[in-house]
Amino acid sequence: MDLNKELEKLEHIHLEKPQKVFTMYLNTDPSDPDQQGGEWKIHLKNGLNNFESYLQEDGDSDEKRNYWAVKEKVETFIEENEQHFAKSVVLFATGDDTVWFAERFQMPVKTEFYWEEAPVLDQLKEMQQKFPKTGVVLTQKNQIKLLDAELGTLKDTQLFELDLNTEDWRMHQGPDRAQASMGSGGAKNSKQDQFEERFEANRYRWYKSVAPKIDRAAKQYGWERFYLVGDKEELKDLQDHMNKEAEDMINKNLLDHEEMHVLDEVVQ
Repeated sequence: MDLNKELEKLEHIHLEKPQKVFTMYLNTDPSDPDQQGGEWKIHLKNGLNNFESYLQEDGDSDEKRNYWAVKEKVETFIEENEQHFAKSVVLFATGDDTVWFAERFQMPVKTEFYWEEAPVLDQLKEMQQKFPKTGVVLTQKNQIKLLDAELGTLKDTQLFELDLNTEDWRMHQGPDRAQASMGSGGAKNSKQDQFEERFEANRYRWYKSVAPKIDRAAKQYGWERFYLVGDKEELKDLQDHMNKEAEDMINKNLLDHEEMHVLDEVVQ
């Protein structure tokens, strides 16, 4: 999903009766003290029913039909996705399917419902400002991992791994791979010591060679900001040869940590 494009489309939507846009910001954050018992289900039910009650009294028949169509779509989406909810759900919908935007996010929202001529975008825009297209570059000697994230959600990962025989950085994209060993036979003490010495002797040159690859990835992902995380000497060598400047350089070894934990620790 390209959120900038989605927002641009949503900003141009202005309807006339009997068509209206349903807007929903639903707080589903299980860490929220007010959500310990899944209270979001009650808030959702009440929010949907309030509009229905109002339309039963004052709405015209076409508008009622449009709302009922939206309500059915929303309830179906919730039923099919609630096992995978994170901190929030943001949804925009019309009865005739010309508007449908439904996403789960790792960022909190304030629960709100609207049934108006245009989508209410203020909270979504605030979320984007707080967490735009963001990259995290994690270094750990001969491995460099890239995390691509937006609105608190991990979108993609890449792992660059140095082939010690050819001295080329090879890229692996997608889910986590098993931790690679240091040469054939695994990380025996003597082999590890030899690797450490060789790495320190060649680190500057090896990181210089991978920096353009990371710059290209940052451009392709459209990162508005990025963070460097790892050993401070490795980060300095990498930053010295990158065109894009890091938002922050964090001296921690997090490459083998779970990706969402890294995003929570580094970005938020």
